[in-house]
Amino acid sequence: MTETPLDQAHAAMAAAPDDDAARLRFYERLADSELFLLLDNPPTASTIDPRHFDTDEGRFVLAFDREDRLAEFANGPAPYAALSGRAITQLLEGQNIGVALNLEVAPSATVIPAEALDWLRATLDHNATPTQGRPSAVHPPGGVPERLLTSLDAKLATATGLAKCAYLAGVSYDDGTNTHLLAFVDARPGAEDALTQAARETLVFSGLDHGTWDIAFFSHANPFVARMARVGLRFDLPQPQVATPQEPDPNTPPHLR
Repeated sequence: MTETPLDQAHAAMAAAPDDDAARLRFYERLADSELFLLLDNPPTASTIDPRHFDTDEGRFVLAFDREDRLAEFANGPAPYAALSGRAITQLLEGQNIGVALNLEVAPSATVIPAEALDWLRATLDHNATPTQGRPSAVHPPGGVPERLLTSLDAKLATATGLAKCAYLAGVSYDDGTNTHLLAFVDARPGAEDALTQAARETLVFSGLDHGTWDIAFFSHANPFVARMARVGLRFDLPQPQVATPQEPDPNTPPHLR
């Protein structure tokens, strides 16, 4: 059976229980993954009814990172809701309920208590702080850990269609401040908050104590983008597939409706 990203992150965390960075990567994968939440009744347009179970450690819902794993646990087809990990943490807010992940059906089987979900929710809900500044110089990024670049690449790989690309470069501002700037190019209208959150979470889950970068959005026609492109690291975001219209075959009879 093919390992999932959650299986891999859980294995890395289990192999190094004292490694905070490995634990952070697991929580990042948990937040980003699509999970199948086991329900007692089929969902409706306005409500879902998760199945609960009680233990000495508290109350839990059951979630799985593959549909077949849920079916294996339930011994057949069962009602479920497909939600991201972050959506499930929001759904359970204030209920003192944890998540039993992949229980009995995968190597990543684990129980995530309610207090751990509270921490994850607070981490995900933290907002970026707007700032003002005018870059006076742009230079190649320096001192950025490889694991942070890898994490950023993986995070942006999930942001299909939200922007064309992004550049990471070092910048100096006119007030003498030096930092790194992550510049998104041709962001889809309304996607700025999601991209900002993705970039911020990359830093939070990297395990770096003092990591920081500024985030900005530009049109490809802005001259500053050319400056970033000359010295910065480029990250291409996946683009949605666009179906190519096909000319009708004159030798094929038309379908009737």
